Amino acid sequence: MAFDDSKQRPRTAAGDRVDWSAALSEHDRWLRTVVLARLGEPQAVAEVMQNVATAAIEHGHRLRDRTKVAPWLYRLAVVAALQYRRRAGRGRKLIDRYTAGLPPTDTDFREPDPLDWLVAKEQRQLVRRALEELPRRDAEVLLLKYTQNWSYRQLAEHLGMSTSAVEARLHRARQKMRRQLTVLDPSLSAAND
Repeated sequence: MAFDDSKQRPRTAAGDRVDWSAALSEHDRWLRTVVLARLGEPQAVAEVMQNVATAAIEHGHRLRDRTKVAPWLYRLAVVAALQYRRRAGRGRKLIDRYTAGLPPTDTDFREPDPLDWLVAKEQRQLVRRALEELPRRDAEVLLLKYTQNWSYRQLAEHLGMSTSAVEARLHRARQKMRRQLTVLDPSLSAAND
């Protein structure tokens, strides 16, 4: 039985093959940031990224323009994150129903927070709470901008948007972040005056 690798290495409209292994490696870091921003669960990122890789390989033949690999992978990552959240929500409901009658435990195992290196301990909690209150898209664009140190042009290329749309989205996200930080810590409004 001959192996058909057309699904593994799809052709674009121009006839070029997309090397999905290289493309996924090239875009891995920022896609992980997107997934983390969407989920807020560091332990789930690897699973979602595996789903993104599988979807890219299985459905890569749908990509018609090789220059649009980054926006296409971005959309795959967003969809995979949403699917994970749905599955996780159903699983949590099942666990909650099961554990409703059990007493709470004293142990709470948590993975290290990826934001540890961004801010001091006191500010980290405040920033995390503010990010959790922001819409996912706003948290995502802020994290991509400030953890990846991307320019507006790079953000636009990876998210499949115009540069002006990225500028507007970042501006609104920063405003929402400032407002949320002021709500969480009113002393910050006095510091800005």
